[in-house]
Amino acid sequence: MGDLPILHVDMDAFYVEVERQTDPSLIGKAVIVGGESERGVVASASYEARSMGVRSAMSSVLARKLCPDAVFVRSNFSRYREVSKQVHEIFDSVTPHIEPIALDEAFLDISGAHKLFGSSETIAWQLRNDVHVGVGLDCSVGVARSKLLAKLASEAAKPKASRRGVQPGQGVFLVHPKEETSFLQAHPVEALWGVGSVTFARLKALGISTVGDLASVPEDVLVETLGTSHGIHLSELSRGIDDRRVHSERKSKSVSHEETFAQDVFDRSHLVSEIVRLSDAVSARARRKGLAGRTVHLKIRRPDMRYLTRSATLSEAVDTLSVISETAIEMLDQIDLAEGVRLLGVGLSRLGAPGPQQLTLIGEELTDPAWGQLSAAMDRIRERYGEAAIGPGLPRKNEGMHG
Repeated sequence: MGDLPILHVDMDAFYVEVERQTDPSLIGKAVIVGGESERGVVASASYEARSMGVRSAMSSVLARKLCPDAVFVRSNFSRYREVSKQVHEIFDSVTPHIEPIALDEAFLDISGAHKLFGSSETIAWQLRNDVHVGVGLDCSVGVARSKLLAKLASEAAKPKASRRGVQPGQGVFLVHPKEETSFLQAHPVEALWGVGSVTFARLKALGISTVGDLASVPEDVLVETLGTSHGIHLSELSRGIDDRRVHSERKSKSVSHEETFAQDVFDRSHLVSEIVRLSDAVSARARRKGLAGRTVHLKIRRPDMRYLTRSATLSEAVDTLSVISETAIEMLDQIDLAEGVRLLGVGLSRLGAPGPQQLTLIGEELTDPAWGQLSAAMDRIRERYGEAAIGPGLPRKNEGMHG
């Protein structure tokens, strides 16, 4: 079996679990995130509440009837977006090909990550562990050859709630190519994209209740019942035909580089040297794309796997090694290094056209034209002789980047 290229990552009861991080007294209770008024709607429900029949998009009035002891919590979307960003930073460490579907789910194309990180299954389990350790939340990961199957697989990996209680999920579920047909066709037909209440009613009238039933119906019958486009679409999905690609939204949104150390690093001078090296890689990549960025990011992973991020927004877009490294070093100096650093990353975002920049070089200031010439010369040397042909000098103690 070849490596499976698509992951679908779905956070488990995301809004509820973020609220539980804020208020641990909610742990173990039936929790409903959403308005409690007569016009309120359930945004998310804990698995304890789901075991009583509560579901997302249900009216709060009905949810209260089904689960009278539930604790209602108002939505805090600014916090959910903040945590979602942290989760996506972990996704970014595996692949740049990410298609967010919502704050709590995304598709990842990992076809280019296997040489570095291993098999699809290994990547899925490591990603799940990184999210749990780094952000403190659980997610379910589906792995398959297509987006349709990966989405269904993540659902199969999730915890299950029923009147008998909550059953833990598998965490990761793989759909092997030889098992695709049996896995897919056992699902209820409403599990397919495009089967809403109206379509379901029409299919039910044809005696169709499962994807397998749908696959046995001739395409022309579905076209006659549902229309040309919709009929063909569902006929193909029922037979596992889904060639949709993962559409990344990260194109030219950021440039970053990071390093995981073989041993935890506590020494500031070592980290400063690494920041300069990483900043050099980031600035060179930005220039190759003809871009500069206004926001510099510093990313740290602690030995206990927790992530720590800092960012600073500048008045102008930059692509210079000195400005990026000095900004990152300033952020490093705001962080307690006593706990050590396992991973260090530097990034540049809010990308656009380069603006006026300066480079400090042994006490002198190079204007933008001079820095442009120096950068261009460095880039030409690397292009001809390789990336290792030239690099930045190490910073002096307690100073920024120098030549």
